[in-house]
Amino acid sequence: MTDWIFIISNIATAWVRAAAGLYLISRILSTERLSLKTITAAGTGMTVICLIFHFTSLPEFYRFALEAVWITICSRQLQHTDTRLSLFLGIFYEIAAAFWQFLVSAWLGVLFHSSKFLDVQMKQGQTAVWIFYVIFILLILYLSRKRDMTEKTGFRIASAIGVAGFLGIVTLTEQKTLFIEDETLDMWMILALVFMMAVLIYNMRRQYEMEKELAKLKTEQAELLERDYITLNRAYEMNAKLFHDFHNHIGILRQFLSRGKTKEAVEYLNELQAPVRKMTDAVWTGDETVDYLISSKAAAAKDNDIQFTVQVEFPKHMNIKSIDLCAILGNLLDNALEAAGQASDPKRKWIRLTIRRIHQMLVIKIENGLETALKQENGNLKTTKEENGLHGWGLKSAQTAAEKYEGMVQTSHTENTFYAVATLSYQAVSVET
Repeated sequence: MTDWIFIISNIATAWVRAAAGLYLISRILSTERLSLKTITAAGTGMTVICLIFHFTSLPEFYRFALEAVWITICSRQLQHTDTRLSLFLGIFYEIAAAFWQFLVSAWLGVLFHSSKFLDVQMKQGQTAVWIFYVIFILLILYLSRKRDMTEKTGFRIASAIGVAGFLGIVTLTEQKTLFIEDETLDMWMILALVFMMAVLIYNMRRQYEMEKELAKLKTEQAELLERDYITLNRAYEMNAKLFHDFHNHIGILRQFLSRGKTKEAVEYLNELQAPVRKMTDAVWTGDETVDYLISSKAAAAKDNDIQFTVQVEFPKHMNIKSIDLCAILGNLLDNALEAAGQASDPKRKWIRLTIRRIHQMLVIKIENGLETALKQENGNLKTTKEENGLHGWGLKSAQTAAEKYEGMVQTSHTENTFYAVATLSYQAVSVET
């Protein structure tokens, strides 16, 4: 086969391998979507690797290892994934790709009674290679359309691929049509077993991580409940004190009024109302609970010298419960207060809350200033608090509340600004008069 055609074919398949590998890693680890920049960088590196191994006599094993490392580097640097998980997935991705390419070539050789399908430098060998890659591309396109695929379904697909490959290699050892060295078959059989074990181990690890995350979420919910209880208890104590002093206040007001001191009576009433008026005077949404929450966060921002602006266009009589709105607003505003409060530059100590309705969608947007750009870990935003706090869990609690209304919470950030946008689908509710 013409040498330059073989080189072009190798480079083309390497680009497919790189793009598909990065896509699968980003899909499994739920990180940033694959970009053209990432594909170009990965493909360029794979081209260099192909040329190095074409003009040298290095074993193919080293090429697979180097490709796995390069995919890991691209995934880590350009998609901000975890290095260890990316390397784990990259290695077994390369093993699976090489294994299935061999399996397709071998069975084509059995079907057509020709060992030329196992030689990639022959036309038949290149035909087998591209048959495999066409099937592979179709599989990736199918997965790209299944954006709502659950982890359980993904595990089943990976397990089915592993089991099918193992059965294929076992059956291949029993056929007599095509001669394949026992050492080669044994090697691929061992790698097929290792791949199935890797799928099982990864699934067990994911289950462990989910259980640990659930335990942390329960702890966080308990802490949030405790915090709300303390807030309510303080309000109750304040009201109890006011009620206890009620008779004294009435007596003082009676004295003022009986002596015609109306101005002094009004001033005294204003002093009594001051603690409550701060929280109840502002009407943002018309929902007393939500208004109280926004007012309390605005007061907290003022206490910390944070500029707090609110723009609200709120629909009346809808099916979204106050408790869910408070879960979303409370957690997102707490995170904004935390981040803006850490800024040393007064120009970055600001928060902007915007609530809009667009057709049957309620959009809640919260922007705040940042001291430094946020970091990501496994595709998730990493809190800057040393004790890890409740920042990440607050976002997850808000997401849980939004999902009740076919919604979501999306976050993004620039160097000095953080954006959190919650979208919820709502329906109008008729109110009997």
